[in-house]
This record gives sequence, structure tokens and C-alpha cells, in this order.
Amino acid sequence: MSGPSSAKDVEISGRDDLLEFLTAGVRPESDWKIGTEHEKFGFRTHDLRPPGFDGERGIEALLKGLVQFGWEPVSENGRVIALSRDGASVSLEPAGQLELSGAPLDNLHQTCHEAATHLREVRSVAEPMGLGFLGMGFQPKWRRDEMPWMPKGRYRIMREYMPKVGGLGLDMMTRTSTVQVNLDVASEADMVKKFRVSLALQSIATALFADSPFTEGRPNGFLSYRSHIWTDTDADRTGLLDFVFEDGFGYERYVDYLLDVPMYFVYRDGEYLDASGQSFRDFMEGRLPVYPGHRPLLRDWADHSTTAFPEVRLKKYLEMRGADSGPWNRICALPAFWVGLLYDATALDAAWDLVKDFSLEELHALRDGVPRHAFKLPFRDGTVLDVARRALAIAAHGLSRRARRNADGADETRYLEALMEFVEAGITPAERKLELFHGPWQGSVDPVFTEFAY
Repeated sequence: MSGPSSAKDVEISGRDDLLEFLTAGVRPESDWKIGTEHEKFGFRTHDLRPPGFDGERGIEALLKGLVQFGWEPVSENGRVIALSRDGASVSLEPAGQLELSGAPLDNLHQTCHEAATHLREVRSVAEPMGLGFLGMGFQPKWRRDEMPWMPKGRYRIMREYMPKVGGLGLDMMTRTSTVQVNLDVASEADMVKKFRVSLALQSIATALFADSPFTEGRPNGFLSYRSHIWTDTDADRTGLLDFVFEDGFGYERYVDYLLDVPMYFVYRDGEYLDASGQSFRDFMEGRLPVYPGHRPLLRDWADHSTTAFPEVRLKKYLEMRGADSGPWNRICALPAFWVGLLYDATALDAAWDLVKDFSLEELHALRDGVPRHAFKLPFRDGTVLDVARRALAIAAHGLSRRARRNADGADETRYLEALMEFVEAGITPAERKLELFHGPWQGSVDPVFTEFAY
């Protein structure tokens, strides 16, 4: 949920411009990058409540404090709502979840260094303010009405629209956090293959990273409640995208999908115009009710492409969206899992062999069942754990073949260790927290804010 796009202010002349925007991301393998994003919940250390935007201990003050590290402030209506530095940005989700959108980097060693540097900078500013940060998929303690709202125009529009199209959209906005990775493609055929593999395995990633078992201080019956929330957010812009598996799928079909996704807004002259529920097709004809007589600019299309929320999203690159946020080592593990699967040709072939005969019915059963059961969900002659184990082995071989080594000579497979630990134990991060809740924590979620804070 980033801010307005920086795409050029060029008026769209027709459908080919929309297609060209997406295909502009195609690049040779030698130029492929890794862009990692992660969100986290802030809390006040004295009472564990989420900080608001204003005040000496608010989120805006935190952002201003980070400027000392060379970040450039980004303002909306005179308020600092984001930061930028060297191709990376720090931004705010609707309830103040702090997000690092990392720079496009060459390898996972750089990615992990970037995440560690960011968390160190945040901690150095946050601790004197009496603030801490926690990586989990869902806010474990506070009710929706106890969450603050950040003063961003697009969130005001979404806040009003969400209850019209789903029961849990406001929870998605205010009480979820994720870790994602953006990966490049070499051609349309490469995009199609990676899209299909990553959609088919997205539920496996959800199981591997499942870490949202609590709601308002109690177990909620799910292991990834964050993932479940997306099933009741907005059916027009979420889900598995069955058409990706159809013959003939390519960039043009994805353009058609985006054109069918209802709009949220138009950003003009520093203001968000509420276009919620309106049609981008009408916009292209100059018939948008909220902005009649005007046609879209390329940046409007770029903005619109960020308002679709499928399990895997295509922009100029592919974005993996299935994982709960978590501690530092799993911020590194998420890109490692997908880079290992998708950035090595042999691994990609092996991953496709693993999933190519999964039926749509099976994929939907995984999507619907994994949030509650994760590894234990039955699948064919075994369980999701068996598929996760195979996918993780393919990813490890892919990273090994990439052979990107750090100064100590270690390759990128080291970043999968956090996932291998859980797979070997046969439990998810959520189940480990539930064991603590029912044992040493004596029925309280409060210890999560100390034991698992960054």
C-alpha cells in the first residue's frame, strides 16, 4: 500500500500503453534484482499500545528521527508520511505499521544487510522514545477500534470503501503485516512460468511463514489469520487468479484483469479524488464520474496496478504476497525461498514439475485450508508439510547453484535455515507461539512484545 506512483505524467493514448507499462519490466537475467518489503507493528513499551501518528512519541516523530541516517522525508499535506534513500523507502501502512520497501539488490547477502541496517536504525530512534517493533502477521492484542489511522488520503478512501465489499478489509488495513519480495522476469514466457509456479506454491509459503495465531489476546483458531483475512476483504481484487493457469495467459490477459478491478482513487495536485468502485475503462474514455472530461496519465495506471491484491501481483515484476511478517531471520528467508525457486533455471523447472499437475480445485483447497491448518493440512497422499519440504529442497539447490557468496565464502542457502528448522520440527512459527501461550506465558500474549520484538 505504497504512496502515489512516480511514473511519468504521460497521457494514456490506448490499451497498448497499459501493456507497454507492464512489459517494460522485462530484463535479461544478468540484470535481475531482489526487492524485499517488510512491515512491522509499533508498540509503546510501557503499555504495549500502538503509537499514533502525532506527538513526541508518535510515528511522524519516529520518521523525522530517521532522517539523521540520510533518509529524505516525503510529505503529504505538510506531514511527513514516508522516507526515501538510495532506491529504498520507509512508508506507513494504515495503522502505522512501518514498512521498509528495499532497494533493488543483486543478492540475498545485500538484502539481509539492508534489513538489519534498517532495524538497527529504527531501534536507535525508537528506544529513546519508548517504542518497540514486532514482526507478526496479525496484531496479537488490540481490537480494530483501538488501532490508530495514519493521515494518508488513499487510506481514507479505502477505509470508507472496504466495508462495502468485505467483512475483514479494515482488519487487513489496520491489523496485518507481511513480508514480500519483488522479482524480475526475462520474457513473457518466463513471466508466465514464474507466475504459475509462485501462485501454485503461495499457500506453501503461507504455511512456512504462518505467524498470526492470536486475536485480541486469545488464540483465534488459525495459524495464519492474516492469510484468512484476505478471503473476506474484496473479491474483486484478491485471490488466486485462476486465469493465470489458462492457455494463452500473458501480459494482455493481466491488463484485462486490472481493467476489471474497480478503482480506488485518482491522485491530482496533491489530493486523492475518491473514485472507489469506478471503472478505469471509463477513465480511459474520459467518462470517470469523479473526474469527468479527463483521461488517465501513465502514473494513474501505475497507481491502479497497486490496488489489486492477488496472492501474486504483477507490476513490472512479480510480487510474492503470501507470507506473514516475522522476526529478522525470516525477513531474509522469504526472498531466499523465492529466489531459490525462481532465479535458477534448473530449480524453476523442478518447481514447475512439482506443481504442474495441481488442479484448480486442489489449489483452492490449499488456499482455503492452509490459514487454519498450515503443515498439517492433508494433500494428496500426505500433507502440506511434505510439499513444503520438497519446495524448500528445490529452493536450497537453486541458491546453491547461484553460488552468490559473501566475504566469508558462505552462499545464500544460509538464509533458508530459519525455515528448515520449522520444517524439520513439523511445526509453524504460530504453533511455537501457541505452545508458549499455553505454557510459560500462562495464557497471556504480552510476552510476545518482549521475546519477539526486533
